[in-house]
Amino acid sequence: MNIEIITTLSSTLKETGFGLHSSCLDVLGSIKRTGNNARLTVCESTKDLHAIVARKPDLVFLAAKYLPIKNGDNIWFSDFFAKQKITFSGSDRKTLKYDSDKVLAKVHLKNMGINTAHHFTAIPKQYSCQDELPLNFPLFVKPIDAANGNGIDDLSFVNTFAEFEAKVLSIYALYNQPALIEEYLGGREFTVAIICNSVGEMTTSSIEVSPPESSKGLRILGKDVKLNDTECLKKVENAEDSHHINKLAQAAFLGLGVRGFGRIDIKMNNKGQCFFMEANLVPGMTLGSSYFPKACELASNLQYDDVISLMLEECSGRVISERALKQQGKHWPRALVAEV
Repeated sequence: MNIEIITTLSSTLKETGFGLHSSCLDVLGSIKRTGNNARLTVCESTKDLHAIVARKPDLVFLAAKYLPIKNGDNIWFSDFFAKQKITFSGSDRKTLKYDSDKVLAKVHLKNMGINTAHHFTAIPKQYSCQDELPLNFPLFVKPIDAANGNGIDDLSFVNTFAEFEAKVLSIYALYNQPALIEEYLGGREFTVAIICNSVGEMTTSSIEVSPPESSKGLRILGKDVKLNDTECLKKVENAEDSHHINKLAQAAFLGLGVRGFGRIDIKMNNKGQCFFMEANLVPGMTLGSSYFPKACELASNLQYDDVISLMLEECSGRVISERALKQQGKHWPRALVAEV
């Protein structure tokens, strides 16, 4: 196949993605090792997008969600290439919204009966005292859509109304959006990489993520920890824990209508009960450090090239099917999100 990896110049996007340019080069090298023709395109304008269309790739491998447009609406790659009838990797925009909006994903899955942490949103001065808050302390405060631990630190753990107000104000000042407030879950933290092939078979790889203890005695998986790679990643050894974690992750994956691949984050409470936290549908792909390929390596003994090959397998099936459907004047159906 002729494959183009699509990314953008911006390394400061809040949205999830494969990572920096070097991460995309990791993916490029792996795709080439599978025997496919591949190139990396850094999109800066709509001109770049139309140049891709003119080259008629068999598949575009989306390393980012959208092209930022100054003083205009962002162009979502999934929408753009769907209109151009070019097969693209991963989920469509209808599903990607659950990655961008953590609250939307939680509400959707909660309505389906899937365990999610109790939560609410808040803006500065929305609540005047502790008694007005929908949940009791301790609470955890973070941005609604920030990725890579942005906006998350020791101050995210709040135990008083003053701490709550300060963190909500900080997030609003940084991101100009309400804060997401969750009941604090004091148990272990996990991330689950799922790759689904064209016939619905899932490769599910779960690992435990253990941040280092901070000076305040907390284990917070925030921006600094992720940036410095100081967290410990390990396979879930307990079979019962692994079963419950994987079952919840698969339910969330299917409930959100994810196509191809995605990463589901899960946390336990102090009683060992599992809760959905968020979905990452354009996961980091940095060789040697990103959670998605590391989970596949530690839990399923898959090397980086094996992971890329599995991700391409579902895409390859759609390329062939879409060609056949196009000849018949039909279209490949988009991934469906379960209605509630």
